[in-house]
Amino acid sequence: MKFETKQLSDGKLTTQMIDQYKSDGFLYPIKILEIEEACTLRKELELIEEKYSKIELPKPIDAYKRGPANAVIPLVANIAKDDRILDIVESIIGTNILVWAAEFFIKEKKSDNIVEMHQDLTYWGMGETSAQVTAWLALSPSNKESGCMEFVKGSHKNKILPHNNTYSSKSLLSRGQEVQVAIANDQRILAELQPGQMSIHHGLMIHGSGPNISNDRRIGVAIRYINPDVVQNTSKSYAMPVRGIDNRGNFIHYSAPKEIFSNESLKLHKEICESQQKIFSIEKRN
Repeated sequence: MKFETKQLSDGKLTTQMIDQYKSDGFLYPIKILEIEEACTLRKELELIEEKYSKIELPKPIDAYKRGPANAVIPLVANIAKDDRILDIVESIIGTNILVWAAEFFIKEKKSDNIVEMHQDLTYWGMGETSAQVTAWLALSPSNKESGCMEFVKGSHKNKILPHNNTYSSKSLLSRGQEVQVAIANDQRILAELQPGQMSIHHGLMIHGSGPNISNDRRIGVAIRYINPDVVQNTSKSYAMPVRGIDNRGNFIHYSAPKEIFSNESLKLHKEICESQQKIFSIEKRN
């Protein structure tokens, strides 16, 4: 099933699109960038990969490309702050917006890496909130061959469902978490995107992706947006304000990094990861 590119109204979602998102739990494809701009961002990423694979950091470069990459890599923070994306997000969660995490999801060419079918909110300690939305921006072609995201229409209307940790070496998820629900192939909607196009999905949406059998990398930026009403089930966690105000005070604020992998940002990244790991551990025990 293919979806036509969404025609925005002055850069924002129409009422019909918002209703479709609420009904389906996802929306795509939404054009955010011209292909040339997406390709430029990809080149910037790949220059960072090349340079910092040869420079010693506290962790391997791949660890910093995952959440919260926006705390240490200005490129990621700038994407997360892009008004063209925020205008879409505002239509879903309101005018006050924080970034809980932003990260690259990359499948190398001819890779058997997958993302098991799962619900994000199972592990984030935010409950079953609708005040969170994930934006997924493609920087390379994301299609069936390259292992694009797959959504189960309307599955966000479920509660948090039981999950199993597979710990598969093929998984791009931390524990290979997989929802314990049988999903037929005809229930999976392939969210195919061209570079510069974006999808958005609800935190309870059952989604995943298959292997990349293509001859190119599949590169996407996943940005986890929340509004200040969200509460985590531990002591305060971290978030980067990007629009409006935070009149709740449920998160420790931090700013976008001024330079890549500065000592200050590396320390912050470590603190955020430790905070989020506490949340993940509590969810695992529960």
